[in-house]
Amino acid sequence: MENIEILRSKQAAALESQRSFYQVACGLPARVRLDLARTVFIVGSVGAVTMPAHIGALVKVHMLAQSNGRVGPIIWHPRSKRWTFLVCPDIPGETALFAELFRHNVSVVPVGGEVALPSPFDSRLGYREWVHEPTDGFRPPGTVVVAAIRSCLSTGR
Repeated sequence: MENIEILRSKQAAALESQRSFYQVACGLPARVRLDLARTVFIVGSVGAVTMPAHIGALVKVHMLAQSNGRVGPIIWHPRSKRWTFLVCPDIPGETALFAELFRHNVSVVPVGGEVALPSPFDSRLGYREWVHEPTDGFRPPGTVVVAAIRSCLSTGR
């Protein structure tokens, strides 16, 4: 029993260290969910757009080819084969837009939704990994990611 408590303590310390990095260096409103052994954030000051990995890969290439050539943090969910782009939350709450995205299995995580961030333990378990890890507070506008999605889908790449 003592070994389990030591393991939990080490796990909590690793998650807390990661949370601190995400908050201080990356400006993410991260918090630790010890009950789930993960670091998460609630969508609000940071937004999220989730899509199939094949669309995400096209969007990433498209965004890197633009004049500023930057993408923000991107999370890969290997089991579900999906990518989540972390964005500035400026996507208008228009039903027509959400329906358009939904037809391509793309979703905007609503305000209040919880997004799990890659943790020190996830890659071994195949849960979450970074496609593009945050190093600072940069996140592209959500509208730029939506425009990139539309561009990639319209060209049929």
